[in-house]
Amino acid sequence: MKKKLAIIGASHGQEPLVLKAREMGLEIHCFAWEKSAAVKHLVDYFHPISVFEKEQILDVCREVQIDGILTIATDFCVPTVCYVAEKMNLIGNSYESSLISINKYLMRQAFAKNGVNIPRFTIVENECEWDVTGLSYPLIVKPTDRGGSEGVRKVYKEADLKAAVKTAIEISFEKKAIIEEFIYGSEVLEVMCISWKGKHYPLAIEDSENMENASFYKAGYYFPADLDDAVREQAYTQTKLALDALNFEYGASDVEIIVGNDGKVYVVEVNPRMAGEGEYLMTELSTGYDYLKGAINIALNKFEEPVCFPVPKYSGLYYLRVETEYLRPVIENWKNDPEIIEARIYDENEIGYERLGHLIYQSDRRRCWKPGKLV
Repeated sequence: MKKKLAIIGASHGQEPLVLKAREMGLEIHCFAWEKSAAVKHLVDYFHPISVFEKEQILDVCREVQIDGILTIATDFCVPTVCYVAEKMNLIGNSYESSLISINKYLMRQAFAKNGVNIPRFTIVENECEWDVTGLSYPLIVKPTDRGGSEGVRKVYKEADLKAAVKTAIEISFEKKAIIEEFIYGSEVLEVMCISWKGKHYPLAIEDSENMENASFYKAGYYFPADLDDAVREQAYTQTKLALDALNFEYGASDVEIIVGNDGKVYVVEVNPRMAGEGEYLMTELSTGYDYLKGAINIALNKFEEPVCFPVPKYSGLYYLRVETEYLRPVIENWKNDPEIIEARIYDENEIGYERLGHLIYQSDRRRCWKPGKLV
């Protein structure tokens, strides 16, 4: 008899999870609003229930007798996943820990309490009242409960703080924001990790390339990050401390870090689910570990310790945007390059964050696509 997997969310971000579950021969039950349910046609059973209606989803999952429940790429689906798993005695993190892990302020409080290296911060609950005494500019202002860089602003002087706080609070679901010090050092790096019974297995560290403008959106991502062994070990240590601080015990996570100019590794935040943006594939291409399959097996109460390449390979993702039109011929002729694993131009319905297409590669060397430098 087929194992039954519940997937919370039906956006394009869930598509890799759905396809992997199909490949594994699972019966898939998907829960989301029917409007814009991009993966509806790919699953065995689609249940048109909002991802926030955890009690209704629980009732259906009990009736169906699911064997596991999961989401990827989307923070706000995590509490429902944990709630159903907890109520049905399935594998998952506690509902209480999930509420902390999707709130940037509660998360930082847990980090501070448990000795995780983090930037100094404060909470803002009223757009007209805040106290940044003891914090040094530049500052980063964020909504407490949104992801994907929504509402994030870098502020260099007090005169610009009010507008940034106003924007963050307006975007926040709970109408709160945090202000934290900007850490001078590397761009934000991401540690891909998988956990079983509270033991954490860091798999790889991803670096990124910024757009040349002031946007927080990225031109692309690549593995592995160029770090010396001592910094890499410090990154893994801080990753494990951060996950422990959140009582994160099971599944995939994406831990954002910065390597400061002072040589310390700082944790920015933990995303309590597998990253989006194709990181699952780049992680596998770099390490040899099937990250999606591993996460699904954990949800189904099966676990095998990750086995990775002795020497990591290089992998990366580059986006086609207006600013990177020089990538278009590379993407259009990608089959002529044996190291490009996939590439495509998006149709009009897929455009997001001004992305027009992408390519993903695997190589024994770091590849770089820039004007006049396509290597």
